[in-house]
Amino acid sequence: MKVWIQVIDENGEKRWKKVEVKFKDHVYVPIFPAEMSPQFYDKYFEDYFSKLSLSQLPQSQPLWEIHFIKYPTSNAAGTVIFKIHHSIGDGYSLVGALLSCLQRADNPSLPLTLPSVQPRVDTSGDHGTIFKTVPKIFSLLFYTVSDFLGSLMKSSLVEDDLSPIRSGDIGIEFRPIALASMTFSLGQIKQIKATLGVVSLLNFKYYLLVFSSKIITFWLRNH
Repeated sequence: MKVWIQVIDENGEKRWKKVEVKFKDHVYVPIFPAEMSPQFYDKYFEDYFSKLSLSQLPQSQPLWEIHFIKYPTSNAAGTVIFKIHHSIGDGYSLVGALLSCLQRADNPSLPLTLPSVQPRVDTSGDHGTIFKTVPKIFSLLFYTVSDFLGSLMKSSLVEDDLSPIRSGDIGIEFRPIALASMTFSLGQIKQIKATLGVVSLLNFKYYLLVFSSKIITFWLRNH
């Protein structure tokens, strides 16, 4: 299989070049010490992931890699790491592509489907009155303009506040990173769903998709 990649020639100009995709150059299976405990592999996995996050993708081949960690950790029997450049896809599209690969447990031959959303019917009888329509229009316009101006100011004039996520230190993107994970029970998922005011599984999946895409996009933008 051949694909087109962008390269810089001897004159310093960017151009497109057709290259052969060699899967052995994109798929990695690291070797760790054998027959150790999951706690031991936790440290090896964190070190491997930290070094991987600091390394750049080779510019002479398509900008993606897959790393298979065939050792059990405290969180999983094995791990697969996808390192994909942001030019190939953003977090939202990549998570959507990943979800499209899932299969139904009752019938693996069918793609994963989610319950359809049934529109709520307004039985009050006055849903079309001007007293309800006009405030909604002004509210929509106000929040649209407010969000646009806020985004414009933060992107050009105002910096984000310092926080545990944004330290403001120069060159922080080149420092090693640490992994953190969290497990939610079904009861906690229901509590989050109720707090967010999500009324359907499809909407809840959207919240999770946006949240996951923001994390993946943040990681991809630094690689």
